Amino acid sequence: MLATALLLAALSATGYTAPHEASGAPPRTLQLGGRTYVDKGLVAAGRLPAGTVDFLGDTLGSFSSLAVQPGTWRRTATGYEGVLWTLPDRGRNDPEAGLFYDYAGRVERMRLRIDLPAGKPGTVTLVPDKGLVLKDFSGQPFTGADPGEHTVTQRDVVLPSPADGVGAGKASLDAESLQFTPDGHFYVGDEYTANVYYFDAQGSLQGVIVPPVAIQPRSDGKPAFGSLAPPQTGRRNNQGVEGMGLSPDGSRLFVALQSATLQDSAQGNAAGRINTRVLVYDVTSSPTPQQPIGHYVMALPAYAHDGKGKLDRTAAQSELRALDADRFLLLARDGNGLGKDSDDPIVYKSVLLVEVAGATNLAGTPYETGTDSVLADPASTVLKDGITPARSDELLNLLDRPQLARAGLDLDTQRGPHDGLLSEKWEAMDILPALDPQHPHDVLLLIGNDNDFIARHCRMQGEACDSAYDNDNRVLAYRLTLP
Repeated sequence: MLATALLLAALSATGYTAPHEASGAPPRTLQLGGRTYVDKGLVAAGRLPAGTVDFLGDTLGSFSSLAVQPGTWRRTATGYEGVLWTLPDRGRNDPEAGLFYDYAGRVERMRLRIDLPAGKPGTVTLVPDKGLVLKDFSGQPFTGADPGEHTVTQRDVVLPSPADGVGAGKASLDAESLQFTPDGHFYVGDEYTANVYYFDAQGSLQGVIVPPVAIQPRSDGKPAFGSLAPPQTGRRNNQGVEGMGLSPDGSRLFVALQSATLQDSAQGNAAGRINTRVLVYDVTSSPTPQQPIGHYVMALPAYAHDGKGKLDRTAAQSELRALDADRFLLLARDGNGLGKDSDDPIVYKSVLLVEVAGATNLAGTPYETGTDSVLADPASTVLKDGITPARSDELLNLLDRPQLARAGLDLDTQRGPHDGLLSEKWEAMDILPALDPQHPHDVLLLIGNDNDFIARHCRMQGEACDSAYDNDNRVLAYRLTLP
């Protein structure tokens, strides 16, 4: 009873026991660290049909991440346009049934246009325009197949690789986060390893940022990269590098786990996974440094999955975008909505503003070089004395019924799966200047969903993978003021 009380007390400050919906109407103002931030509301929305086929002939499943290519964003007479790259993950799969495909890692290229007619909801138009296959150090495409316990070594880096069956002999990749550099190279964050891979503009692997020991998934002292069973320490299975962002000056790369490591998770409750880790790398001298200069704890929200009062889940983060060397935006969400196949209410989907200045830097400590837990008690999410988490507050609440209605979306899970129900997984985000001389601090925030390849007409590696309904690829565009 005492352990339960401690857990609930620790979570109460960041817990949502009922659906957390926006109140009032934009603009909404947030004050944090002496600065003023403004949410000016949803300005445009668009979608790609779930059955869209990509440049390799597979159903286009996005967006685990998205990013506009540097140098392509411009203002037009009716709005904006640019080249958008989107990142699917490991392909359609059913882990419980052991079903995986030899899905080649890739990034999808699209022509992006945003039209903003006066007095009407704006539209986002996405036109697929080929893409790139991601290749490892040997020049071979990655596979999405689960690697199990088997590994290969390339250029002294241990990588996951299925020993036999689907994808055998290839390096496994479950891509979850994407970030471009000014020269057109890009980083991809991985779920299996918690590595960050650095690719050239043609999609060829150039280097790897291997995470510290505390983050690496390990069991009995060995790598445990598979997704079907939890490791003993390090990143939780299917909870790897879900968020990643480069500071605007190109000097700092932020890397965040989806939720707490195994050693940082309170026992007995999925709401005990709130204390995730955020790493900061100095990439001015090398694009793939091996030691972070910053290492912080950040508390994610907890929520009740059925919206009825008992905190039993963590609102895991799904994307990160850096504002400077100390601040970033973080997209945190529940697991409810279209794609879950449940009538549980949608409880929480928000963009948080996070500031690490003032938080305890764990770089070089046993919390990083070993597997020491940051928790004061294994039954509680309370941090040890001397560990101060990053500050955070809500900047944008996606659960705004009037705003969503402008995009033809709703929160009505009781109706079952239907066209317009807000997707379960919102996992992609990018910040783009509004290019408005009268409002120089205004930006557009693009937010995209991950539809998990759910489509009535789905094709994967030449095979049918049909679902009972369509979960369209969607993008929402908000206007913000970011000082």
